[in-house]
Amino acid sequence: MNTLETAKKSKETNWSAIWLLPIVALAITLWLGWQSYQNRGITIQVEFDNGSGIQANKTMVMYKGIAIGKVTDLRIDNKIRNVIATIEIDKDTAPYLGKKSLFWLVSPKVSLAGVTGLETIVSGVYISVEPVEGPTSQKFVALKRAPALLDNLAGLHLTLQADRLGSLEQGSPIYYRQIQVGQIKSYQLSTDQQTVNINILIDEPYKKLINRHTRFWNASGITLTGGLSGFKVHTDSLISLISGGIAFDTPEETLKETTPLDTNSPFYLYDDFVAAQSGIKVELKLRELAGLVEGKTAVIYHGVQVGTLSKIKLAKDYSGAVAELNMDSRTENLLHEQTEFWVVKPTISLAGISGLDTLLKGNYIEVHFSKKGKPTRQFTIRAKAPPLNTDDTGLHLILKSKQLASIDIGSPILYKQMKVGSVQSYQLSKTNQEIIIGVHIDAEYAHLINASTLFWNASGIQLTGSFSGIKVKSESLTTLLLGGIAFDTPNLKASPIKGVKAFPLYPTEQKARATGTLITLQLTNSEGITKGTPIKVRGLTVGTIESIRLTNDLSKVTAIARITQGVNLITRNNSIFWVVKPELGLLKTANLGTLITGTYLEVLPGTASAKQQTSFIVQSKMPNLKSSDSGLQLLLTAPRRGSLNIGVPVTYKEIAVGKVTDFKLSPQADSVIISIVIEPKYASLVRSNSRFWNTSGIGIEAGLFKGVKVRTESLQTVMEGGIGFATPDNNMGNPVPAGRVFVLHKEAKEEWLHWSPKILLQP
Repeated sequence: MNTLETAKKSKETNWSAIWLLPIVALAITLWLGWQSYQNRGITIQVEFDNGSGIQANKTMVMYKGIAIGKVTDLRIDNKIRNVIATIEIDKDTAPYLGKKSLFWLVSPKVSLAGVTGLETIVSGVYISVEPVEGPTSQKFVALKRAPALLDNLAGLHLTLQADRLGSLEQGSPIYYRQIQVGQIKSYQLSTDQQTVNINILIDEPYKKLINRHTRFWNASGITLTGGLSGFKVHTDSLISLISGGIAFDTPEETLKETTPLDTNSPFYLYDDFVAAQSGIKVELKLRELAGLVEGKTAVIYHGVQVGTLSKIKLAKDYSGAVAELNMDSRTENLLHEQTEFWVVKPTISLAGISGLDTLLKGNYIEVHFSKKGKPTRQFTIRAKAPPLNTDDTGLHLILKSKQLASIDIGSPILYKQMKVGSVQSYQLSKTNQEIIIGVHIDAEYAHLINASTLFWNASGIQLTGSFSGIKVKSESLTTLLLGGIAFDTPNLKASPIKGVKAFPLYPTEQKARATGTLITLQLTNSEGITKGTPIKVRGLTVGTIESIRLTNDLSKVTAIARITQGVNLITRNNSIFWVVKPELGLLKTANLGTLITGTYLEVLPGTASAKQQTSFIVQSKMPNLKSSDSGLQLLLTAPRRGSLNIGVPVTYKEIAVGKVTDFKLSPQADSVIISIVIEPKYASLVRSNSRFWNTSGIGIEAGLFKGVKVRTESLQTVMEGGIGFATPDNNMGNPVPAGRVFVLHKEAKEEWLHWSPKILLQP
C-alpha cells in the first residue's frame, strides 16, 4: 500500500512588482518639481503708465541684448490709472536688481532726431533694465522714457549754461568741425530758474579738444546775417538744422595748454556761431562808412579772411567813426605800428577797373602786416591802397601756355588760394604758337618754387559732371572775375631754380597733376563708370578713369585709368578691383553714398611678393575674400549647398554665434564641404555630440488630422540661408578641436530644439 506525501505549507503575500511603476513615476515627478523649484527665478512687479505693446508670456525683459526675464501677467492697478506687469526674473540676475534699478519700455520711435527701437518692429516691444546693486525690492516704477547717460561713462562730463533751451533735447549731438564727438545727457532749470543747465558728455577720444578757451554755441537752425550788400548764411549740418545740436571750437594755439580744466565750472552756451566768435580786438579809425556793415565786412590778407568788423561807434572826440575789428588770434604778432588797413571797393578810372570782386561780396578791408614799429591795437585807415614796392626783388619766371584765357596783367598768382605774386606781362612766342607770360613771385614766397612746381590756369569756373553729379570748381572769387594762375610744389626738397626758369602753364589743375602710371581695366559693362570715375583704397582716391571704350568684338568694356598714389602696391598681379555701387534690399542696404557721389572702383592692393602688372579684370561686386576671422574652424558635409551663402549666420538658439566662410566639393565630388567659424566666446557650445542643420527657407508640414505646421528660423535665414546647431543636455560629449567634421542635416529633429544644456561661455 502506497503512502501519500504530506503537502508543504507556505505563507501567502500581497506584494506585486507592478507597484514599482507608480513609485518610480512619483520619484521622477518629485525630482522634476524640485528641479523646477531650484531653477525658478523671482517674481517682481513693475508699474507702467500704459501697457501698449506689452503681452503676457511674450514680452521679454532685456539687458544688453540678453533676455533675463519675461512678463507673466498684466493687470490694471486698483486706482485704474496704471498697468502692473508681473515679471519673472532669472535666478542668476535677481541678486543685482536693487530697488534703484531702472526699467523702461523700448518701442519704435520716429522723431526729427532719428529712429530708435527699430529692431522691435520684428521682435515686438521689450522691457529694458539697468540693474543697480543694493537692497533688493519686488516693486518698481518704470521710466516714461529711456534714462539719460550715466555719469560714470568714460569721457568728459561738462555743464553748459544757456539763456534758453531752443530745439535741443536729450541725445542731441555735439559737433567739432561737423564731426559728432558727444551728446546731451540731460537738462534742467538752474536753481534760480533764470538759466538752463545742459549736461553733456564728450566722448573719451575727443576730450583733449576742450580747454578753458573753448566756446560752445547752439548749432540748431540757420544763422542769417547781412544787409543790402549781401547775406551770410551759416549752418553746421543738416542733422543739427532739423533736430538741434551744439558745436564748439577751441583756438588752435591753445590746444597744447596744460592748465587743468575745472569740470565743475560751467561753460556759457552762445546763441549762434557769430555770437561765439572770439579773437583780438583792434580799433581802426575810419574816414567814411560807405559799404561797411557790422558783423559782415571782412578783413582780408592776400585773399584770406583774417578778421571781421564787429562794431562801429563814434570816436570819443566826435571827429569820425571807429571800427572795432575782431582779428584772428594768429595775427597777434603781426599787429605793429606800420601795419596798414584800407577799404577795397569798386572804382572806375582811365587806368581800368579795380575792386571788381566787391560787386558780389561787398566792400572789405584789406590789411598789409608789418613787423616794424611797436606792437599796437589802434590804427588809422588809409585813404587808398598803398603803392607797389618796386624795389622788391622777388622771383621772376616765364610761363608758356597754348592760350591766354582770361589772364591779364595784374592777375594774381595763388598758392593754396593765397596771393603770392602777380602777372607782369604776356606776349606771343617767336613761333606764334605759344603765349609767353611773365610773372613775379614775392620774395617771401620764392622758396616755394623749385624744379617740381606745377602751374595751371585758375581763371573762371571749371564745370565737370555726369549723371552721377555735377562738380563746380573755382579757385577764388578774384580769379573768377579777373583771372589768375595757381601753382603747387609736390616736392619742396627738389632742386631750386637758377636764373629765369620757364614752366609750362597747364589749362587745369587736373592736367597739371596728371602724373602716375596708366593701367588697363576690363569690365563686363560700363554701368555707372564714366570718364573721371575715381579709384579708391579704403575711401581715399588713388586714381581716376581717363577714358573708356568697347573692345573690338563689342563684348566687353576697356577703361584706361591713371594711378597717382601707391603705384607700386596697386600694380601687382594679385591686386583685386571691383565696382562699388548702391545696394538696396530687404535685408541689406549698402553703399548709399554712391547715390550722390556716383559709382566708383575699389581696389585691394596686392601682396609684396607679387609681380608687377598693369592690366586687370574688374569684378562686378565685392569679392569673397579669404576669411581671417579668429575662432573655432569647423567643417560640415552636406549632399548639396542649397541656398547657403558665404557670410550667412551660424546660430545657437537663434542667436548668431558664427558664420559660413567657404564652400568646396569633397575630393570624390559626392558631397559639399562647408567651412564655418564659431566666435571664440561661443566655441565651448560645440561638443562632439552636437547636431547641425540647415535653417534656410521655410519648412511646412501638413496632415489631414494634425493641421499645418510652419517652421522658420528668422527673416534673414528665410532670405539668405543659415545654419543652426544644438548640443544635448546629457551625453553632450567633449569639446571639439579645430577642423572637426560634422554632418549638416536637412532639418532639425523636434527633440534637438528642446536641448538646453548649461555650458559656461568664454569671457
